[in-house]
Amino acid sequence: METIAVIFGGRSAEHDVSIITALASIIKPLELTRKYKVEAIYIAKDGAWYWDEKLKDVKLFTSGKIADFLTKAQPVTVQLDGGFTLVKTSGMRKQLKKIDVVFPAMHGTYGEDGALMGLLDMAGVPYVGCGVSAAAAAMDKVMAKQLAVANDIPVSNFLTFTKADLAREPNQAIKSITVSLRYPLFVKPAHLGSSIGISRVTNDTELRNGLEVAAHYDERIIVEEAVNNLIEVTLPIIGNDEPQAALLERPMTQAEDFFDFETKYMQGGKKGSGGKGGKGSEGAQGYSQIPAELPKDVYTQAEAVGLRVYKALGCSGTARVDMLIDSKSKKVYFNEVNPLPGGLYAHNWAKAGLSGVDLVQKLIVLATERHASRQALATSFSTNYLQQF
Repeated sequence: METIAVIFGGRSAEHDVSIITALASIIKPLELTRKYKVEAIYIAKDGAWYWDEKLKDVKLFTSGKIADFLTKAQPVTVQLDGGFTLVKTSGMRKQLKKIDVVFPAMHGTYGEDGALMGLLDMAGVPYVGCGVSAAAAAMDKVMAKQLAVANDIPVSNFLTFTKADLAREPNQAIKSITVSLRYPLFVKPAHLGSSIGISRVTNDTELRNGLEVAAHYDERIIVEEAVNNLIEVTLPIIGNDEPQAALLERPMTQAEDFFDFETKYMQGGKKGSGGKGGKGSEGAQGYSQIPAELPKDVYTQAEAVGLRVYKALGCSGTARVDMLIDSKSKKVYFNEVNPLPGGLYAHNWAKAGLSGVDLVQKLIVLATERHASRQALATSFSTNYLQQF
């Protein structure tokens, strides 16, 4: 029986979302298979790691008892011994657990951005999801768009600034934006997910405020033109060299209601207007149309763009590609990539015929296949360099 470590929490603004992804969408279906020994590893907001069976119970977190638990619990250490081994010491007793596969469930900073993947690569342990470079590129909205442009994938017009730029010459930044881009605009931190810190702005005052908010969360800010006649769609994808798309999903919001954190997680998508016909679903973002009801040529185009983005960024395991469609011109624009979709977008995969249990098992298979492929590469090179000293 393989031992799977699910890592969640972390020093991220998306800490709480990560907990639900781990407990509901990963640990529960993994244990339902009866094929794996699942170990829960929780990273607290201060960065300490904990390993305990009690961490699988969502009530520990929702009740607020987690703070008391952490004051009494012994943090775990990780032993990199040609693999990944958990080590917990209690008095004279030492408990060790060798991990076969790691299933990251961490959203945002230090987890979804490639930082954790680098540690796991150094440890030499298979892990689910994108590798270091793909995760880093996907979590950097600026880099992702630049890679898209380099691969002739359409994106809306955008400008980027650093926090230092805005602090040094705020008026010049405003002028550059208003000269080059047209309202309405979206102002975003470059590296956060779950729509945290994003503002939709329609005038100079809102723009200035939006830049201040984004700079509060990130060192790098991106400002994008809104797409006219907007239809938003998202496409979950799994796979390594031969990626497989789920169903194109259309969140049912009004054009002026972008998916901020409140809409995504706190209101069940109440801003949406999902009362109309079609095959809807109560997904991670409230009511969504699955599959999206679009003209066949537009649907096919969006699916193709999503797969092209996945390959261009070098994604593996799983990711979700968000796109924007101008319904009049029928042009599809790449928006951003989420290298760890919230809840793994299991609701969408279920509609596509892949259950939550099958999904997590498939992702573990992809992780071990990718690891085996990487292990086959040469990582050392014999030289006479040291003999000259």
